[in-house]
Amino acid sequence: MKAEARFQELLGSTRKVAIEALYELFDGLEAIDTPFMLGEWEGGVFNTGHPGEQQLEGLRWVGKTFHGENDVDPIVSRTADGGREANPVLGKATLRFVRYRGVSTATMVYDQHPVYDHFRKITSGLVLGVMDRKGETLPLFFYLRKV
Repeated sequence: MKAEARFQELLGSTRKVAIEALYELFDGLEAIDTPFMLGEWEGGVFNTGHPGEQQLEGLRWVGKTFHGENDVDPIVSRTADGGREANPVLGKATLRFVRYRGVSTATMVYDQHPVYDHFRKITSGLVLGVMDRKGETLPLFFYLRKV
C-alpha cells in the first residue's frame, strides 16, 4: 500500500491507532531536509490515547509555523475569528537535522522543553511527525499539511 493511502487509512480509523502501525508508516517514509519545513503548516493528531492529544485540543492547536531554522512557532492556535496565532504556552523552537530511529531528518527542538518533533515526508505537502519527549515512553503522532 502506498504511504499516502496508508496514512489516510490510519487517520480515518474510528478506533485507537496502534503505535506500532504508525511507527511502521513513519519508518518507511523519506527523510527531509530542514528547508522543506519552512512556512505555515496545518496539523492534526492521531488517536493513540496519548494525553497530549487532549492538551492540543484544549489549546485549539491547528499547526506550526517555521519562519526560519532558528525561529519556529511550535504551537499555532485557532483564534475566535478563525485566524491563526502563535500560542506562547510552550515558547519557541528551532529546526535541526537529527538522527531518530536510524535516519537523520528534519526535527523541531523546543527551546525550553526536552521535546523533539521528528518529521518524515508523505507527499510534497504532507508530513508525518512524532513527538519524542524525555521521560515519556508513549510518542505523540501527528501530521502537518502545507498551507
